[in-house]
Amino acid sequence: MKTILHIIKKEFQQFKRDPKMFGIILLAPVIQLIFLGYAVNMDIEHVTAVVFDQDHSQTSREYINKFSSSNYFEIVDYVDNYDDIQSHLENGSATLGIVIPNEFEKNIGRNRTTPLQIIFDGSDGNKASISAGYVMSITNKFARNILMDYRNKTGQKISPVGSIEAEVRAWYNPELKTRVFMVPAIVGLLLSVITLILTSLAIVKEKEIGTLEQIIVSPIKPLQLILGKLIPFAILGFVVVGIILTAMTFIFGIYTRGSFTFLFFSAFLYTLSTLGFGILVSTLSRTQQQAMMLAIFVVLMPMIFLSGFAFPIENMPQFIQWLTYVVPLRYFMTIIRGVILKGVGFSELWLELLALFSMGMAVLTRDSSYF
Repeated sequence: MKTILHIIKKEFQQFKRDPKMFGIILLAPVIQLIFLGYAVNMDIEHVTAVVFDQDHSQTSREYINKFSSSNYFEIVDYVDNYDDIQSHLENGSATLGIVIPNEFEKNIGRNRTTPLQIIFDGSDGNKASISAGYVMSITNKFARNILMDYRNKTGQKISPVGSIEAEVRAWYNPELKTRVFMVPAIVGLLLSVITLILTSLAIVKEKEIGTLEQIIVSPIKPLQLILGKLIPFAILGFVVVGIILTAMTFIFGIYTRGSFTFLFFSAFLYTLSTLGFGILVSTLSRTQQQAMMLAIFVVLMPMIFLSGFAFPIENMPQFIQWLTYVVPLRYFMTIIRGVILKGVGFSELWLELLALFSMGMAVLTRDSSYF
């Protein structure tokens, strides 16, 4: 035990010799959380539109007002032909064009089906699909209001056919904000960066200056060396998690609904994998530059892409979905979102914990054979 403590003390002394790096380790996660928390936002709250109103009636103006009075649309121009709509879509000044046909009001007055044309800029599929949902919501509400007016005028109070009306309730994220979903995941992302990259760089640095070989030929056992190297970075990882959770609460107003103890225990099991991958990268690298490139492009980026951090795993091809089962960050993302947003615990997430523990032990067992 004394040997492990001496190695841990040596690692913290190295941190002390470089106070700027130590400050970066503690401050950089908060800065990254702020930038990513505000930048990674897929909510569409400002949709620009142009209108081609061929009817010029009171009803068509009322329909257009439904868009301009909403919080999502801004009417940037009224045009007289399709070429102008195309011009706006091509130069990016508008996301969609609303085309109201002739006799729009007359057809509604005669209770006829009245077609409308909505032309989208589909180059950004996500923005177009969300905007289409907004358009459908406004149009359906406008149609219901017309139907209600017709019933009131004719005295018809009962619908001639049955209807089903769904009352939608969104739990855990009532306003459906992307930020609420993304910010907890940033905790896992930054924990990965700190533990993976710092571990790989620190060990490679010792290889470069020749001290690692001296440690290996000393009476220190491989397990003692691994624990002495990994514990300081695990402690830094927990400090970073605590800082990020505090910043998440005070900056974004996102509170952890579940158990902090369970969350930190899960983080510990996850760091077994990231620290182990850091050692693995260091065994394959001769310089710190090589370690940085391998850690970022071979380990970290694939983990982020395949973890469900930003892209739903269910939307990936089947063979890519199979690959995600060997990505530790996938399980930690499920845990951290479940604990922070839903308040769930061990009974719901024990399979993810078991996967993290198994992967961490497998990687660390492989690393011990190197030493």
